Amino acid sequence: MIKIENLKKVFTTEDIETYALNGVNIHVQEKEFVAIMGPSGCGKSTLLNIVGLLDNPTEGSYVFNNIEVAKLKEKDRTQFRKGNIGFVFQSFNLIDELSVFDNVELPLIYLKMKASERKKKVDEVLQRMKIGHRAKHFPQQLSGGQQQRVAIARAVVMNPKLILADEPTGNLDSKNGVEAMELLTELNKEGATIIMVTHSERDANFAHRTINLFDGQVIRETQN
Repeated sequence: MIKIENLKKVFTTEDIETYALNGVNIHVQEKEFVAIMGPSGCGKSTLLNIVGLLDNPTEGSYVFNNIEVAKLKEKDRTQFRKGNIGFVFQSFNLIDELSVFDNVELPLIYLKMKASERKKKVDEVLQRMKIGHRAKHFPQQLSGGQQQRVAIARAVVMNPKLILADEPTGNLDSKNGVEAMELLTELNKEGATIIMVTHSERDANFAHRTINLFDGQVIRETQN
């Protein structure tokens, strides 16, 4: 599904080049759950941003379902991202001015889905995430665990081919963190491909495979 080869990302400041990624090679199969680990500054988030088409590599190849997506024009990359990739962030990234329902509905509006179809899909996913009774509430009225359930609902409401999770339990207590990981595991068993950045060994153990980065390079891959 995903083939990343010789991927490099260079940041230049005052004629000083810093390699955030320096020759990364990663293949991810469809329906696989992969955890990416490593110390702060090793390139984990940079890699996730490139996989999520939020950033471009400096060099290398990134193929998604046989499409070289890194070379798409910006408009095409945006459309491809909206139709294929769901995001779950540590900080939830919910819009405070919108209700739970409206937050989850946003990706479907971007896809120009009919209002009746949007309502059906949002209602279904909110019930699935056990947050349907909070549909009219606003993010600040929810607990951290509930906010992360809303964030996961927003990520999966369009049935994306790929879910990217960046420290999804970082702002949660242990109980809510485990529940969030169990939700991601269920989605993976139902067919979602997941790539997750984490510092947590506990969370990484939910994945099929762990890839360790150090200084912008893959140094180890282990099966869980």
